[in-house]
Amino acid sequence: MPHSAIAKRTRSQARALRRSPTDAERKLWYLLRSLKPLGIHFRRQAPIGIYIADFAWHAGKLVVELDGSQHVEARAAYDEKRTQWLTSQGYRVLRFWNNDVLKTPASVGEAILAAARDGAASPSHQDPTPHPSPQGGGEPAAASGEGIAQ
Repeated sequence: MPHSAIAKRTRSQARALRRSPTDAERKLWYLLRSLKPLGIHFRRQAPIGIYIADFAWHAGKLVVELDGSQHVEARAAYDEKRTQWLTSQGYRVLRFWNNDVLKTPASVGEAILAAARDGAASPSHQDPTPHPSPQGGGEPAAASGEGIAQ
């Protein structure tokens, strides 16, 4: 979705959300940044249409959402509608509880990495760099997913 198609109000709201992350969002952002050397570049509080995804990897069409206790009943219908719309736009949506991110960040990171690799294996996704990279370099630990921050 082109940048200009996002309403100014949605962009402003996304900026405000980026300025005041929850503890779980901070922890997950630290984790997701460790995937960048693998070509998996997430954005925080990313506007997509009328919605704001907690974390989005646009190239891989992957959205990661964090849910707190308010999502159990009060927001369940809204979350479902939102997930359906994101899915209709070609995104896969992963949801994690805040508590899981805070207590078992490595397992959350592994699940995200596995989903990213599954998406990268699909024929509709173009890998950003050929393997091996013509420039060389890279770290074996990062390529295997072992270097995911905790």
